[in-house]
Amino acid sequence: MISANELKRKAMIMIEGEPYQVLEVFIALPSARGASTMVRVKMRHLLSGLAQEMAFKAAEKLAEADVDIVEAHFLYKGADAYCFMDQKTFETLELSQAMVADAAGYLVEELAVKIMMYNGAPASLELPLFVNIKVTQTDAPMQQAGSAGAGTKNATLASGLVVKVPQYIVEGEMVRVNTETGEVSGRA
Repeated sequence: MISANELKRKAMIMIEGEPYQVLEVFIALPSARGASTMVRVKMRHLLSGLAQEMAFKAAEKLAEADVDIVEAHFLYKGADAYCFMDQKTFETLELSQAMVADAAGYLVEELAVKIMMYNGAPASLELPLFVNIKVTQTDAPMQQAGSAGAGTKNATLASGLVVKVPQYIVEGEMVRVNTETGEVSGRA
């Protein structure tokens, strides 16, 4: 059991028998005498992927979810699932398109990821903060007067994701993409 005021980002908790991952924690201090400290938590349901917010009293006890984290590498996208290889057992783990959701745009061969396992089955996917992906299509760099790096342009990456890149990036280059914001932080 963990008290609500001890919750941290990425903690796994159980609410009404369902597993959730904490995304953000906000502590609201009381403004009136006698009021108790409230903890607002933004969390994501591990099985459905839906995000929601809940508020708890600071002293309220929550059960920790029994979630195993498996180190894996992305192998390929099948007809109706994404396939990953467990790095300890070398078993193939399949995650549905719904489980992968927006992370699909960042998946490239041999990408190291973490898979959350709940009751022995894959429940959700956690990407690294940065991913290096090859640019497959973009416009030619524009010749501009002034600073060399001014402006951005659209680029399609090997994973199919479309991002904004600096003008100097050309086709065939590797770029470093932040998986939380979707922004390119430069060449890889």
